[in-house]
Amino acid sequence: MTFANPLQWWALTLVVCAAAALAWLAYWRVRVTTRRRVCLSAVRFVTLLLIVILLMRPVARSNENDPAGAVVPILVDVSRSMAIEDADGLRRIDRARQLLESQILPALSGRFRAELLTFGAGVAPATPQALTASAPRSDLTSALQETAERFRGQTIAGIVLLSDGGDTSPADRRGRDINTPVFPVGVGTLTVGRDREVLSVTAAEAVLDDSRVDLAVSAVSHGHGVAPIELRLLENGRPSEVRRATPAADGTPVREVFHVAANRDAPTVYTVEIPAAAGELVPENNSRSVLVQPPSRPRRILLVQGAPGFEHSFLQRAWSGDRGLQIDSVVRKGKNEQGGDTFYIQAAAARSASLASGYPATREDLFGYDGIVLANIEGTALGANQLEATRDFVGKRGGGLLVLGAQSFVRNGLIDTPLEEVLPLDLSDRGRGVLQASAGSSRGANRVDLTAAGETHPIMQLTGDLGETRKRWEAVPALASVSPLGGPRPGANVLALTSGPGGASRALVAVQRYGSGRSMVFTGEASWRWRMMLPATDRSYDTFWRQAVRWLALPATDPVSLTAPATASPGELVTWRISARGPAFDPLPGAAVAVRVTAPGGRVETLPAARDTTNGGEGIFLATQRADGAGIYRAVAEVHAGDRSTTTSAVSLLVGGADSEMTDPRLNLRVLERVATASGGRMVQPGDMTALASQLRAAVPAALVAARRDLWHNGWSFGLIVALLALEWTLRRRWGLR
Repeated sequence: MTFANPLQWWALTLVVCAAAALAWLAYWRVRVTTRRRVCLSAVRFVTLLLIVILLMRPVARSNENDPAGAVVPILVDVSRSMAIEDADGLRRIDRARQLLESQILPALSGRFRAELLTFGAGVAPATPQALTASAPRSDLTSALQETAERFRGQTIAGIVLLSDGGDTSPADRRGRDINTPVFPVGVGTLTVGRDREVLSVTAAEAVLDDSRVDLAVSAVSHGHGVAPIELRLLENGRPSEVRRATPAADGTPVREVFHVAANRDAPTVYTVEIPAAAGELVPENNSRSVLVQPPSRPRRILLVQGAPGFEHSFLQRAWSGDRGLQIDSVVRKGKNEQGGDTFYIQAAAARSASLASGYPATREDLFGYDGIVLANIEGTALGANQLEATRDFVGKRGGGLLVLGAQSFVRNGLIDTPLEEVLPLDLSDRGRGVLQASAGSSRGANRVDLTAAGETHPIMQLTGDLGETRKRWEAVPALASVSPLGGPRPGANVLALTSGPGGASRALVAVQRYGSGRSMVFTGEASWRWRMMLPATDRSYDTFWRQAVRWLALPATDPVSLTAPATASPGELVTWRISARGPAFDPLPGAAVAVRVTAPGGRVETLPAARDTTNGGEGIFLATQRADGAGIYRAVAEVHAGDRSTTTSAVSLLVGGADSEMTDPRLNLRVLERVATASGGRMVQPGDMTALASQLRAAVPAALVAARRDLWHNGWSFGLIVALLALEWTLRRRWGLR
């Protein structure tokens, strides 16, 4: 026996003496006979001494004199990817069985106690003859942890792992430390035969004009040379479009972007598939699906203009023509007889009263919007509380902020205000003032030049084709002027530049994420020229400004909202995230939250939600469930707080959009090497089992030290303390003491 928390001899002596003194002093002035005082003090001393011993955590080492009794768990991957036939002409699972019977078990026999286990979705004991590759997934991280726990308290020399390196463990569990050395044996080949795979299908944010959604597709072909890859797009199972993409070389991915219109009434499943060719190694990875949600409620936008002007009229007209936007506008007209500002207000009846003073006075009224546009607004136009509330509108509420117009940047502008840190450009570096456009300039001053980030950003996409988008931007007229600001803040992106005298580049459009929301700066003046000086059929102006406010307002959610995970596979735990907040986005006190989920088969399940305490999210609740099968899961959240009850809009989740088990079916040595390095083991090559046995035997001494059995952490220690206390209490009562 030894102690996990031993004390030095001198410290232990002091503790024992202190316990004896405390026990004796406890009965020093008690009127009892000397014999009884000694008896009670002795019981108290033994109790204190036992507590000290338990605090030092006594443990017992197991198998100290029997290294041959050390356990070697052998974990064999039995997921479906192990059925691929690429291991020396055999299926991977058959090759693993062959290695077990001919090399691994004979090398360990007589030296260790080998325990054969299989893993897929879980861990189970097995025999070599019963190995089958049928598990739906390969949860490698959980399998290693479960194996270490299964043999807790025993001497584990190491874990031998036979796998192709596939790991479909949830992302939040990958990379966790394993204290037992792992010795992986790779099964499979680094190069696959004839195989075509859809690598990814992602849906961009639906901020483009008319709710068009871009589906970005990546695919790869192995063993087919540079033969074109046929990509078929299906909408809810119905053929929609076919494209043929030619790779630059065998094994080089191709990328295509499909443009689809989101269904306004229900979620739409888009599938991209590649027809299976003869002799294809893994036809299961030839398709992927993605769920595109219907457009959410119209985004509420507050437009505040410092003075009447052309820009306000054109912006109002462009945004009002988008049925996905609701615009409330405030224009400062001038002064009244008392010297106060007067405003021209166009807003919904329910919100117009809160705009009587030109800007919402309370956080509740301000946070009712999804986006705010400040056009030609000086920093002094808003009060300190309004500026702070606007900063929180972006950072905490998750709204979007757009600042444009020269008056917002001249002189001090918004410098030294709470909004300065929200904006993506440095406001203090002003350069040489506002530039005027030169007459008849051609791709010169105040013209638009896209950056690399701008070419792919949804705000700047005027058409579905990049080349056509570039031409459209080259055709827009020059701006009247540009406010020269400083460079982008860390994490910000400049989407468009313009040139001043001498060719100096200046930021024109810049964006960044701030807290939970987004911000944007447009430094140009008189962008309405893009509408007036181009043909009536050219919609570049409307498209740009609509996409800008849609992108800014997109992250803004309702105070009570429900969010689904991006993807999920059958059998995985799904976490639904619920925000339960009041109109000012403060947590609702005493909120009770539940999520009602309808599975693909129609079964309805109500899940209780618990407060999220891991990330400090106030007013955030989480509900989890296991997705038993593939299909679309539809959920709503119900929040009760006091006498108030709110039900969120329905949110859908596609489970099983891709066969994650068959994604990238090659032998993944990188995963196996990472596991070996992190655990203190090493990779093992087939045929090198003698070295494996030596490595395991070398690991036994360390394993013997680690394999300790707790003697204090059991019911006997607790019962003994209770018995001593009960004995002391009984003696006190028997001898007339209280």
